[in-house]
Amino acid sequence: MSFPQNTGHATPFPRLSILLHWVMAVLIIVMLFVGLVMAHDSTIHYAGLFTLHRTVGFLLLLLVVIRLVNRFANHTPALPMDMPGPMKLAAHFSHILLYGFMIALPLVGWAMLSAGGYPITLWGGCHIPPLMGFHPHLWGVLRCLHSLLAYGLILLILAHIGAALLHSIIRRDGVMGSMLGR
Repeated sequence: MSFPQNTGHATPFPRLSILLHWVMAVLIIVMLFVGLVMAHDSTIHYAGLFTLHRTVGFLLLLLVVIRLVNRFANHTPALPMDMPGPMKLAAHFSHILLYGFMIALPLVGWAMLSAGGYPITLWGGCHIPPLMGFHPHLWGVLRCLHSLLAYGLILLILAHIGAALLHSIIRRDGVMGSMLGR
């Protein structure tokens, strides 16, 4: 079986887009790891992990807003001309899903803490106002939703990595290089 050896060069993304992508990728992976540890292990380090999780979650919410503004201000490079239509559709749909998850997860986490009556204090003593009043039943629903969204994001990230590998190793179409600034 032979794969297409398209060595065409894609237009690179703007530098700010590349920086936001990779910084957020690292922060999201850290967040998912910390969240999984917190959900499955209540060690003596829980309070520190919880503060880290809240702080980075809020930072990610701010960064995704910046990233969306940047995305609308600086159009993304076109996908390769020889890329099949269904693959292009999947690429667009997966990016919409990624942005949806990057917005929904921190907002649901913020709402969950608000409904649980937990103060949202970031490092340095900065307080974030609650999104809603105390509501214990809603806290439980939002906690479950937050977990489901996190697992969904993990699956979506794995698919995203798989697509990056497909473009880099099999198609060799320059898409991966465009996000590396080449």
